[in-house]
Amino acid sequence: MRVYYLSKRGGKLAAAYFLALVLLLGGASIFLPETAPAAAQPEQDPAAYRSGSSESDLVSLAINVDWGEEYLPQLLAVLAEKDVHATFFLTGRWCNNQPELARQIAEAGHEIGNHGYSHSSPNASSEEQIIEEIERTEAAIEAATGITTDLYAPPSGEEEQHVLDAAAEAGYHTILWSVDTIDWQQPTAETIVERVSSKIHGGAIILAHPTEPTLLALPQIIDSLEEEGYRFVSVSENLGL
Repeated sequence: MRVYYLSKRGGKLAAAYFLALVLLLGGASIFLPETAPAAAQPEQDPAAYRSGSSESDLVSLAINVDWGEEYLPQLLAVLAEKDVHATFFLTGRWCNNQPELARQIAEAGHEIGNHGYSHSSPNASSEEQIIEEIERTEAAIEAATGITTDLYAPPSGEEEQHVLDAAAEAGYHTILWSVDTIDWQQPTAETIVERVSSKIHGGAIILAHPTEPTLLALPQIIDSLEEEGYRFVSVSENLGL
């Protein structure tokens, strides 16, 4: 410890300076925060989900429905036989026209999602129009099945930022896919199987529709993927939502 001696002549002046220095330092410790406040983090824009974890053994069937009701009873029978649950994204107009089939999908234990009301282009719509489409579909699904969903598959996979913003504003997660069967082009069942098997991965969301080739390809897709060690689950379970 150092001791400082003040002369009688300059003692009073030096003591005054010393006291001022102590008060200055003490005041700094009082008025300065111990740590600087953390910078505010900007909010991130909503994003679409395309798949779950690539490290998992989970895969999901996402079946978009705006037509194809003639194949749905058989498709549901295949899923029941294989003990596989899919996620069906229904349009509102289809639900209103086919409430009994919508109810059968729900009663079979499949997850239900929202595919917009009229399958109009979300990219070409305003946020208000998109929200209206989602809410009209939500009402149609609930009337037919008693289920309220929070998954939204935008028609044609359109995903401009205002589409994602509108879905989030309506309380929905936007769902896309990582493996596309392109079955709406009516390829052969063998082509659909090849498209799936060549691109499959952990966490995959496999996009399909109720078509005849899909109906024929589905048993082989399920059997081959399960033999590879994959497990079919709903989109929500795959994504951990």
